Amino acid sequence: MFRALVLAFLASYPLAAGPAADLARAIHENTLDRDTCYRVRDLTLFKEDIRIYFSDGYLIFSKPIAGRPIAAVFTTDVESGDGEVILRPPSLAERRSLASYTGSPNLDVHFQAVLLFFTGDVYKMLTDQIADNPANRKAPEAGVLLEDQWTASLRSVSPNYDARLVLDLMNAGARKPDFVSAIFRSSKMGDFDILYDPESSDQIAAGQFVHRNNRAYFDVWTHFPARSFREKGPGNPIRLTLNDFRIQANIDATLDLNAVTRLKLKTNADNVQALPFDIAKEMTVSEVTVDGKPAEVMQRESGRASAARGENALFLVIPPQPLRAGADYEFEFHHSGRVILNAGEHIYYVTARGNWYPAFGPQFAMYDLTFRYPRELELVTPGDVIEDRTEGEWRITRRRPSAPIRMAGFNLGEYAHAAVTRSGYLVDVCANRKLEPALQPRPVAPLPLPVGAITGRRPGRGNPAPELSVPSPPAPLNPLARLERLANDIGAALEFMASKFGPPALPHLTVSPIPGNFGQGYPGLIYLSTRSYVRPDDSRVTKSDDLFFDELLQAHETAHQWWGGQVTSPSYRDDWLMEALANYSALLYMEKRKGAHDLETMLDTYRTALLAKRDTGEPVESAGPIVLGTRLESSLEPRAWNIITYGKGSWILHMLRQRMGDERFFSLLAEIVKRYGRGEISTENFRALAAEFLPPKSDDPKLEAFFDQWVYGTGIPSLKLSYSLKGKAPALKLVGTLTQDEVPEDFSTLIPVEIQVARGKTTTQWVRSASDPVTFSVNLQQPPLKVTLDPHYAVLRR
Repeated sequence: MFRALVLAFLASYPLAAGPAADLARAIHENTLDRDTCYRVRDLTLFKEDIRIYFSDGYLIFSKPIAGRPIAAVFTTDVESGDGEVILRPPSLAERRSLASYTGSPNLDVHFQAVLLFFTGDVYKMLTDQIADNPANRKAPEAGVLLEDQWTASLRSVSPNYDARLVLDLMNAGARKPDFVSAIFRSSKMGDFDILYDPESSDQIAAGQFVHRNNRAYFDVWTHFPARSFREKGPGNPIRLTLNDFRIQANIDATLDLNAVTRLKLKTNADNVQALPFDIAKEMTVSEVTVDGKPAEVMQRESGRASAARGENALFLVIPPQPLRAGADYEFEFHHSGRVILNAGEHIYYVTARGNWYPAFGPQFAMYDLTFRYPRELELVTPGDVIEDRTEGEWRITRRRPSAPIRMAGFNLGEYAHAAVTRSGYLVDVCANRKLEPALQPRPVAPLPLPVGAITGRRPGRGNPAPELSVPSPPAPLNPLARLERLANDIGAALEFMASKFGPPALPHLTVSPIPGNFGQGYPGLIYLSTRSYVRPDDSRVTKSDDLFFDELLQAHETAHQWWGGQVTSPSYRDDWLMEALANYSALLYMEKRKGAHDLETMLDTYRTALLAKRDTGEPVESAGPIVLGTRLESSLEPRAWNIITYGKGSWILHMLRQRMGDERFFSLLAEIVKRYGRGEISTENFRALAAEFLPPKSDDPKLEAFFDQWVYGTGIPSLKLSYSLKGKAPALKLVGTLTQDEVPEDFSTLIPVEIQVARGKTTTQWVRSASDPVTFSVNLQQPPLKVTLDPHYAVLRR
């Protein structure tokens, strides 16, 4: 999600020999130092927007590591003891997010204790204040008690921060260390965290770990750039550029994956001594070399890290020599793990689809992929086939994509194929030859015996034998039933989108089945739900699912060849754009094939989901603006990310289309790929570009009001139109009133009113809504035949 924030909840590692392991071991084994305990009053710790007040209590530091303490505890366990933390988010969206969790748009909490971890000047800041105030004094007697009470907590929590601390301590020669984490204990709020991390694009975060319904969440209350970064612009954190991936992978008979990944790496900073990488949590990195020389590796996942990071684990590599900015380095990783599961009937589920090899976030890079695997299986991965041969019981396949891609997935199974070529693009659809157990029909339960059979009454003239209706067993499902149709449908979708957006990520697209109710579109490779392979009337899906599995899912994943495959997003705040563009592209293709009615049906479905009630009684859409990204999937409303990203995201694009018209809207989509291909587009980049395609003299010419309302805000209005006619033809005046309800007072958006004055002849008046009723007028030469509020789904409304 947001890499550097989550990195603060990173794991601890096996403590092998090496400088990083020595630091990590020292962090794990650290204790509080009774000789640095103080009775303090009126200390402050200010870090950008974070204000922490140690008003009255005890402060004890940890023992030094690498020459300085890296932790401290403050407790208010004295008469009239007090501590307070204040945090004021700068934007309305972040204040609303904070209020949804805490009940207040600003955080102002009195606390009883706080556990601090830090790498910067915190120790000096606090000890200087202690020395300047004669009321502060050493308290060794309290230090003995605090050391006994808090050292266990320090050691329990420190494994979640050791990697972040090690990174700062080892890279102090490349960047000034300044990380701060504070875990507060408050009678009002419980335990909660505040972070300051200058290596993050948004440096300040506050949140809380929550367990609900047997699931762990890290609810991010607020996350925003620190004051100095807002004023001076983004900083210059350490970044790694990876390219020229050469991966040799071996899948043995037990489906264990062993791989060697070689790649080229550059960094933007001098004297970098520790580097962070991502990999699936199922994978273990056993060995790394840099330019042929052994490097130190640290990796082990913890529960706290798992809750924050989701599917990925993050490990550290410490090269034998510090890296220089701009220099090319050859890295070699040896990694292994079990990322392939058997779903039964020789059907396989790849759990790590884009993260089975080391990376530093998704980056466009060249790949050369070689797999060795059991010969009875078939393995697919993106790119052109360079080599495909057998050696005894093994098959060896080598593929090389013709252009840079962001990630390389793979899939395997016993496949049947259907291939089509459309406009020079090859689509190869693979299908499992057998049906997975989860989709096999359940046996029919036997009917209860008729009463007569139980009582022993024999049939006769007055007691005829009952007619038994024995249900037929369900027909066996055929996983190949839709193979040819899928190939044609996906080929047609690819052709349609290429005609609108330009060439896809790669000219060869492979589609492969994956058990489950989802799909994923990677460059050159689609994972498609096995439910999409069986006929909708055969499978055990509800009627509302038919359109999704039969039409939308494969088109959505095909669209990711552009949205995510050609163009990507720079942060979790912008990820909505890739999913919304992919989903609306699928709706556009469905509209072309089946008409506007089906598109409107899906928009209605999304609206219903957005208006569904949460536990609070408010609609799901109110969980937060779409730019909160995966933060929307919280303990308060786990459904919100999915519903808002896909549903509201599609509505946002549809509303823009209605304002622009089809020609301008499709030109916008093509321009996104042209201008940002093999690069990133942010939400603000998208707003500025979309504004270029508005009709001349448009209201809201920079789309600032539109984005403030629909992208950075929340609310779905209820609208009512009334009107009257004044005067006589040909000098009539239509006077209308637009009333808005069920949204915040500051909600305002443009609403079309369509006036039909003769058969087939209409005029459209756009009216901006407000908290109070809005009156407008239109001059007419003849009475209107019909006046309609928003007849073509131009506004998301109740």
